[in-house]
Amino acid sequence: MPTTATLTADDLTVVPALQDLPAEVLQWLLAHGEPLDAPAGTEIFRPGEATDHLLILLRGAVQLWREQNGHREPTLRFEAPMITGVLPYSRLRQTAALGVVVADAQMLRLHRDQFPELERVSPELVQRLVGLMSDRVREEARTQERDDKLRALGKLSAGLAHELNNPAAAISRSSAELSSLTGAGPLLLQEVLAAGTPAEQLPALLQLASHTMLPGAALSALEKADCEEELEDWLMAQGINDVHGLATGLLSGGLDADSLGPVLSALPAAARQPALRWLEGQLTSHQLVRDVQEASRRISELVHNVKDYSHMDRAGGFVPTDLHGGLDSTLALLSYPLRKHRIRVVRDYAQGLLSIQGQPGALNQVWTNLLDNAIDALPETGGTITISTRRSGEYAQVCVQDDGPGIPADVLPHIFEPFFTTKPVGEGTGMGLDIARRIVLSHGGRVNVTSKPGRTEFCVWLPMEE
Repeated sequence: MPTTATLTADDLTVVPALQDLPAEVLQWLLAHGEPLDAPAGTEIFRPGEATDHLLILLRGAVQLWREQNGHREPTLRFEAPMITGVLPYSRLRQTAALGVVVADAQMLRLHRDQFPELERVSPELVQRLVGLMSDRVREEARTQERDDKLRALGKLSAGLAHELNNPAAAISRSSAELSSLTGAGPLLLQEVLAAGTPAEQLPALLQLASHTMLPGAALSALEKADCEEELEDWLMAQGINDVHGLATGLLSGGLDADSLGPVLSALPAAARQPALRWLEGQLTSHQLVRDVQEASRRISELVHNVKDYSHMDRAGGFVPTDLHGGLDSTLALLSYPLRKHRIRVVRDYAQGLLSIQGQPGALNQVWTNLLDNAIDALPETGGTITISTRRSGEYAQVCVQDDGPGIPADVLPHIFEPFFTTKPVGEGTGMGLDIARRIVLSHGGRVNVTSKPGRTEFCVWLPMEE
């Protein structure tokens, strides 16, 4: 617990903001403030408590901690000598952090009720304190903007990792199966030849192995099951054993009793079983190769989307920017949370190219913030997000609309204010929409929001490319 300390005017002059002040001002601070000694481990304020005191930290250090997603994380650290806490003209009313003394501290605490009298006693000191507040707001804004960007990057990275994991796992699984099949193929073909198969019968068998039609792909699960059962019955009638896996593989290659009958009847009875197994292995191998190709294409597409999203191969200046391409690459990177929350996306794009002079990476951050907010606004049961683009005079208009519950009327006027958030502690910084607004303004554009239950729409206007 803090204990009362004994301080002199000379003790206060170690703080830069208090230097070169008249002695009577320093004496006034000592007379109206509360001098304290606080050993390491002392909690000087807690989240949710009223922020009522200016703190003049003369010795020691204070560490601030915030709750982030259920975990306590360090944020700012105050080292003596400095002034912190609430400052004159500050609108701060409640602290969101835990303040803990980490090195034995000595401080002077001044209640905000004394600020009007302080302004009368020393306008110069109040002016200095207002300057400190401006510096603190700028630094806090930079820190929060950086954290908001990192948080958005973390969400995108998690979604991208999930998206990459699926095709990567498919390639690994298909490669293992392909390795097994290619090892068994020559042995089965050797059995076919050892059974006395005439050489003139091999071309027909090889032709079936190169069969690439996939009529079964359009069948429903029930229809496929019926076809497999019919083919199994036919194979058993031909004296073939272990027909379950065999029938599935043959049907996946588009082969049925009609196509297999002429070739199978021309083979010796002892060659039919290994011939069908070899044939099924070849068809399955072809399918696995196609699976690997498709998975590789998907990975290449994801990498391409990341490259388009970040525009890491382009300079940071204003360049001709395709708005539709930026929206599509952002949607691609957000595909995992969209699927996870069962959200339907409707693209209502203007015809043709919609291009402006802009910074593609910065604009993609705008689309990410708007879409991320729309995703968060929709219920767990899903919903619809509609992205529309239009040419509006000399401007390109991009609107992101969701059919969620809407933004309350008392919240709507504050939606673009820095640090304003309706999300629980640790889940939002209140910087996302402010960052988006500033990026749009830097492009000579504007952003607006309208909301009612069932329809919330953010619209961005950007000057068209000349």
